Parts: sequence; C-alpha cells; structure tokens
Amino acid sequence: MNTKLSQWEPTLRTWSLTGKVLATMIIVMMSIGLGVALGQIVVHDIIPTFWGDGQHMTADHDEMEKHSETRGDLFADVPVEKKVTPFYQTDAFIFALKFTHIHIFGMSAIFILMGILVLFLDISQRFRIWLIVLPFIGIILDLASVWLKLFIDPVFFWLHIPGGVLFGAVFIVDAVLMLCQMWINTSVKD
Repeated sequence: MNTKLSQWEPTLRTWSLTGKVLATMIIVMMSIGLGVALGQIVVHDIIPTFWGDGQHMTADHDEMEKHSETRGDLFADVPVEKKVTPFYQTDAFIFALKFTHIHIFGMSAIFILMGILVLFLDISQRFRIWLIVLPFIGIILDLASVWLKLFIDPVFFWLHIPGGVLFGAVFIVDAVLMLCQMWINTSVKD
C-alpha cells in the first residue's frame, strides 16, 4: 500500500484562502502561547534554578521549606509536608492533580488541533502518524515528571526537558510544514 496521500485526499495546498487563513491563525496563536510558556519556564524555573543566589539549589525538603516563598525554580511548587495525612489529602497530591488536570487538557488541545491539520499535510502517512503521536508522548513525559519528582525523587524534574523538547520540536516541524504547504508555491482559490 502506498503511504503517500491518495490523489483524492485534500491537502493544505488545495484549501481555499479562508481555510488557509484559519489554519495560519491557529498556528500563530498557538505559537504565541507556547512562546509565552517557554518564557515563563525560563524566567520562573531555569534562571532561578541554575543562576539563582544558591540558597535554594538543594533537593533537601527542610531547606526547600525555608525558601518556599522566594523560590521560582523547578522545585518551587514542591509542597513540604510535616504532619502525617492520608496520601490523597496531601498538598503534594492535590498540587499534582491540579497541575495534571490543567496541563493535560491545555497541551492536548493544542496537539489535537495541530494533529487535525497534520492530517492534511502532503507527506507520507507514516510521517503524519509520527507527527501526531510524538507530541502526546512528550506531554505524558512532562506530566509524569511532576508526579515522579514529587513522590519518588526531585531529580525527575529533568524529565521535563525531553518531554518539552519533544512536543516543542514537533510543533515547530508541524508549523513550518503547514505554512510552507499553504503559502509557498501554491495556487490560492477564492
């Protein structure tokens, strides 16, 4: 079976001007959103973690508690527990649930929309499948890192990096392919 698009399947190249403008605006708005998220990660997490004053560069929970109000690094949101409470009532568990809830819907929505647009790329079916699946794997890695760093070991915050790089890189590849196929060397209908 040919993995290339069939002649009857529509591609972004053949979309009307209205469809191309809508797809372009979706890509632009999601690019801005992901860019702002990256900025927040750099300013709130990376800079304080690696270039901070050194007071909170430790994974020791007692030390983390001393600086919890001033922290902006990758360990800032890790709640420190003193009393014994059931697991499902701990601040760490509730934080992880809230974080996962917000991010799984938001990040998935981005890649559901991008995945729909990927369906119309003029590339092989195999490549389209990878472009659809890989960002969701990145999201899962990113969310797993939250749970692992809270409940196993803080070193698991490093898992954010491959997760974020995976969905970020696929987003860039998607956006470039889509914009090129819609606007470069294509005829515009309407």
